[in-house]
Amino acid sequence: MANVLMIHPNKCTGCRSCELACAFIKESQFRPRASRVHVFTWDREGISVPMMCQHCDPAPCVSVCTPGAMTRNRATGLVEWDAKRCIRCRMCVQACPFGNAVYDALSNSIFKCDTCAGAPECVTFCPNKALE
Repeated sequence: MANVLMIHPNKCTGCRSCELACAFIKESQFRPRASRVHVFTWDREGISVPMMCQHCDPAPCVSVCTPGAMTRNRATGLVEWDAKRCIRCRMCVQACPFGNAVYDALSNSIFKCDTCAGAPECVTFCPNKALE
């Protein structure tokens, strides 16, 4: 059975610690836009939900990626991005139904969760265990 990231919206306070941890681990800077996890907040309803790549099956980002930069790793089941094959057309960004593939102009990269090789830092730094 594959490991998955569990999201518990009822435990999320919207503190965005997961975003900062991810951005720092991945890009060595506290820049939330560089995070692979994004917290969406609905103020009126009083809920926040951390979201990251769902590694859909089938994955729309993989389907639209003509150069084959987005592929599914058969061993892990995860959708992976290959910077060397990517032409930065951003079709994967458009195709993601959850908005979890993001183009970052500063680094000229596509950002999506890769689960930190099975040890996601967002989980480690979530003070309320909204991510597991």
